[in-house]
Amino acid sequence: MTKKEIVLKVAAETNLKQLDVKKAVQKSLEAIVASLAKGETVELRNFGIFKVKQRKGRTGRNPRTGEKVPVPPKRVVVFKPGLVMKREIR
Repeated sequence: MTKKEIVLKVAAETNLKQLDVKKAVQKSLEAIVASLAKGETVELRNFGIFKVKQRKGRTGRNPRTGEKVPVPPKRVVVFKPGLVMKREIR
């Protein structure tokens, strides 16, 4: 499902204008990204939790040459689904 499909579905179910729903969805996503960029945890009750974790550096391998390549440490976003989501997906 794409962002556009989410906007269309919410607009149809709430009788709100697509433009207003699009702005609300976009601002929500921007707020989540901004919080994660600051290193904060984003918890959406009954949906899940987004966290930023630090991944350690390691030694990788170039698949073409087999040469060892250092992979630097980096921050990654992880998602842990909430109870309602776990129940619905099973």
